[in-house]
Amino acid sequence: MTLLNKVFGRKESAAPDIKIGVQYGGGIIFYTDQTGQHGLIAAKSDMPGCSAAIAALQGLSEGLFNWEDAVKSCKKSESNGYSDWLLPNKEQLNLLYLRKGAVGGFTHASAIYWSSSKSTDGYAWIKDFSSFGCQNSENKESYNRVRAIRVF
Repeated sequence: MTLLNKVFGRKESAAPDIKIGVQYGGGIIFYTDQTGQHGLIAAKSDMPGCSAAIAALQGLSEGLFNWEDAVKSCKKSESNGYSDWLLPNKEQLNLLYLRKGAVGGFTHASAIYWSSSKSTDGYAWIKDFSSFGCQNSENKESYNRVRAIRVF
């Protein structure tokens, strides 16, 4: 505490606890750089809703999006006071997979999640969140789950 703060009774604000698994910036930290000042935050839960094309499958379609709707839903998301959510690229999605235990809140332990990374011939990269953790490309018209992230 500085002398001025002691004299005027001001308290210094505590620095935020920036580490993996901590709630921060509207979600849960799953990656920090070497400085500990920058990193990635995952939303606390999977993206709600679904693509309109499968909405008629009531109960079975919740949380499933085609690739284009996944990208749009993340960009439009306003969660916990933040509106800069995005669909992770394939490297960020892999980091999220590696820290899924610290993040939690995944709808299904073996779900497949979209990345924003495009592949070839109308495909985009996905990540299997089962214990196998395979990364592959899939047709953008397929339906998979979405976990939005933020950068800090």
